[in-house]
Amino acid sequence: MTHKELAALPTTTTIETAARALGLGRTRAYQLARESRFPCKVIRIGTTYRVVTADLRRLVSSSSA
Repeated sequence: MTHKELAALPTTTTIETAARALGLGRTRAYQLARESRFPCKVIRIGTTYRVVTADLRRLVSSSSA
């Protein structure tokens, strides 16, 4: 995922989009979220997981620096 795509994301994004930005597979991302070990803040709403985009951006920018 490019920096431009990352900057265009809304306030929260799907776990699949966050996983793609981090280079994780979908299954692994959901596993980490269920175990409260996903590297960004995850909000669970019912059966849906949403990732806080600000945390995702911070993590991606710190790992590329």
